[in-house]
Amino acid sequence: MNFIFKLTSAIAAAVLAGAALAQAPHPAGDAPLPPEIVAAMQTIEAPRIAAHVKFLADDLLEGRGTGTRGGDIAAQYIATQFALAGLKPAGDNGSYLQKVRFLGTHTEAESTFALLPATGGPIPLRLADDIVSGNETGAESADIEAPIVFVGHGIEAPEYQWDDYKGVDVKGKVVLIVVNEPASDDVAFFNGPALTYYGRWTYKFEQAARKGAVGALIIHKTELASYPWDVVRSSWSGEQVYLADDKRPKLQAASWIQLDVARVLLAASGRNLDEMLKLVDTRDFKAFELPVNFKAHIVSKVRHFESSNVIGMLPGSDKAAPNAALKPAVTQVVFYTAHYDHLGIDPDLPGPDNTDRIYNGAVDNGTGCGILLELARAWASSKLAPPHPMYFASVTAEEKGLLGSKYLGEHLPVPASAVAIDLNYDAVPPIGDPESIEVSGAERTSFYPTVEKIAKRMNLAIEPDATPSAGHYYRSDHFSFARVGVPAFSINTGLKFAGHTADWGAAQQKDYTANRYHRPGDEWTPEQDYRSNAKLAQLGFALGWEASSAADTVGWQPGDEFAALRARSEKTP
Repeated sequence: MNFIFKLTSAIAAAVLAGAALAQAPHPAGDAPLPPEIVAAMQTIEAPRIAAHVKFLADDLLEGRGTGTRGGDIAAQYIATQFALAGLKPAGDNGSYLQKVRFLGTHTEAESTFALLPATGGPIPLRLADDIVSGNETGAESADIEAPIVFVGHGIEAPEYQWDDYKGVDVKGKVVLIVVNEPASDDVAFFNGPALTYYGRWTYKFEQAARKGAVGALIIHKTELASYPWDVVRSSWSGEQVYLADDKRPKLQAASWIQLDVARVLLAASGRNLDEMLKLVDTRDFKAFELPVNFKAHIVSKVRHFESSNVIGMLPGSDKAAPNAALKPAVTQVVFYTAHYDHLGIDPDLPGPDNTDRIYNGAVDNGTGCGILLELARAWASSKLAPPHPMYFASVTAEEKGLLGSKYLGEHLPVPASAVAIDLNYDAVPPIGDPESIEVSGAERTSFYPTVEKIAKRMNLAIEPDATPSAGHYYRSDHFSFARVGVPAFSINTGLKFAGHTADWGAAQQKDYTANRYHRPGDEWTPEQDYRSNAKLAQLGFALGWEASSAADTVGWQPGDEFAALRARSEKTP
């Protein structure tokens, strides 16, 4: 009760204090936004967002782990906020909750891993320090002793005339894979410096299983992965989660290994890892079997459980209730999304009590949830309804591989062809008033000129992706919409903030990644400045109006990898 009182007091203080952004100027330029939309947009307040984040990141919610008490509290909190805002439930059976069935597996400490060279004794691998691994099959135990085959990047991409599996049979074996994809500056070859889905670890595990491998070892290298080993360890030390109804082939050992372990592996076959890392980026590379076996005894704690996506709907002025019978031209639905889950509690972390072991996830992704809730409130209070329905979805299991949004994308409350766009928010840094933004992926859509127009009106410069090789487009929930053909992208700050240089912004980003990202230190503090969250919510509000009221629905640029999926969805009844 004491915490609820504090939360209520914080929200009351936010309302009384108001927000500087409420005084934002009327957007100027061609085709200004309707005054009612501007007025609603200006009600978006930073303190209200901060209050939501403070609650969601509190120790009470225990890190909002998927399928945990804290995660369920977060879902109920968000559903309650949707109801208070006046959104209509759009989940299962007239509720705000869309139930998702999951399989959870946790690799137990008694699991053992080793390399068995053709000569010499076994080389043990320490769980968490040298290797992290999960059994995707849901079996409580698995015993593996199989040859290791080095397959470079582990990519089969016929459109780029690339096949790392050519000439080898990996059925029943363990594949060794380099993270990322072939380096290139040619946009016609693996999209140049921007990572494609082929470079994501999710694809590599999926492809290895499709090829019949029983296990996969992804070589971690910080410069290629864009995050340190600590992030891999924290992400994989807890429970790994899979969609219970996913029928795709599974690995018994989906694993990452440290770079030094890979050096030992390659040295055992008389090869140098650094030279091989260069060779795998060329077509001269040929997969080969190493004179080393991988041995593992994997003990898993297995559970079957449910978690929920939270979905609310705001009707449009068209008064048409969207359903499967609607044609694409009838409605242009806008989705706003943000995941609410985080990493929960790691009981193995040192500390006098659980408070030091909680991954509170204030920035990741309490901020996105706070923005989503404030957008829902502002839209529901607008005196001018959007022309078409708007959906607000806070999804589960993002940290487990975008699973909640994957399920949502495959079970949308409207046909995918009826969705104009998904605007996603994920880990928006609360560090001040932004003067630049990143909307990586927006340029792939026909909506990009509108994004440029609105950003210019709000005095926000659009920055290119600072680290295109990190593959951010494939690492957040908008990707699950793109996979079913829906134009989608995330909205986040750039590096420039008022009163600071871009170098300062880059330093803040680096500090967060090094010290708080996927760590217990990602906590709410009174010093955080949520003007960034509020301004990006305002931007999303304006973009939502533009997408809903446009003469034509949004599409992908010709030739984009998702354009064919969009065309296919439009032909689906």
